Amino acid sequence: MKKILLLISSLFVSWGTYAQDSTSTTPGKFTFSGYMDTYYFGNFNNPKSQSNLGLTKTGAGNARAFDQKAGQFGIGLVQAKATYTADKVDAVIDLAFGPFADLGNYGNNVGLLGTAGSTALAIKQAYIVFKASSKLSFTAGQFGTHIGYEVIDAPVNYNYSLSNLFNNGPFYHIGLKGQYTFSDRAYLMLGVVNNVDNLFDNNKKKGLIGQFFFSPVVGWNVYLNAITSNEASQNTDAVNADNASYSLFDLTTTYQVTPKFYLGLNAATGSQKGDYQGVGGPATSKSWGGVAVYSNYSFTDKFGLGVRYETFDNKNGARALTDAAGDGASVNSITLTGNINAADGHILFKPELRIDAYNADKFEKNDGSLTKSQTTLGMAAIFKF
Repeated sequence: MKKILLLISSLFVSWGTYAQDSTSTTPGKFTFSGYMDTYYFGNFNNPKSQSNLGLTKTGAGNARAFDQKAGQFGIGLVQAKATYTADKVDAVIDLAFGPFADLGNYGNNVGLLGTAGSTALAIKQAYIVFKASSKLSFTAGQFGTHIGYEVIDAPVNYNYSLSNLFNNGPFYHIGLKGQYTFSDRAYLMLGVVNNVDNLFDNNKKKGLIGQFFFSPVVGWNVYLNAITSNEASQNTDAVNADNASYSLFDLTTTYQVTPKFYLGLNAATGSQKGDYQGVGGPATSKSWGGVAVYSNYSFTDKFGLGVRYETFDNKNGARALTDAAGDGASVNSITLTGNINAADGHILFKPELRIDAYNADKFEKNDGSLTKSQTTLGMAAIFKF
């Protein structure tokens, strides 16, 4: 706790040191943007459950983050985002609706009034940025995670289906962070957050987040990311309730090789132990990790093709990704995605082929038998404005 208080004090001292006259010389500006997406994916296993999730010992698995329906048309997410920008302050209200919005809130189904389906679930991001100087800023509220290569927003990702690294990492944080920009080639972000992917803090302890960005050469960006938090449930009587540590370290890097050819890499390793968010767990630490490699090529300004290869190891059973027997599993996935730009960039079509191969039985067939792999083929349509 002393370290956290010291960090907060240092942020505000720095703010006071670098703060300038708060009088804005330029009127603020509002912008409004958003998107919606819809999809259809067929599954060559023809599973009885019409699901791409696979099985665990207790029911549905965790093989896909959002595109969970097989052989069905689905709606993903509808976003409405309002941004205010001025000399000394930015503000973002980012609302999201639909099945993917619920999934992105990790099952926080009880809202502020204690009722199911609360509008608290519609808040994807809501934060204020205080610009203390041209180099120092502070962000307070709920904001998307800095961890990882991919984001929730379908128009931003090249692939439509999301990686296992994304699915098993944090989605959002609620707290305070400060960022100091050394130059246009480097910055440092440090922050204090409630916990990992929850609307409300589950104990009195806070988590720490950090990111260091640098650009060695033009076109090459490197992000070193981290989060550590005690996720013990305050009201639990479980063993190891006081020590439910969660740590994740992440490397994300991108390189624009040529105007048409792009490369990316995401590597992460995490660990957790104890009564993680009140669901119990061993006193010894369990780890997980993975690597994803991305490449895409723009043949024209209307058509491009991208490939993602990922390997993810959860054999220790730390995360929810397991095989059909309920044991920890590892998976290798390859995804081939086309990007078709239509209607002056307002509509994106993303045809996609994905193959997931587990180290043990995971997926069901139409006859009820199990297999280690599945292949899906389909397309998403995205409207953005």
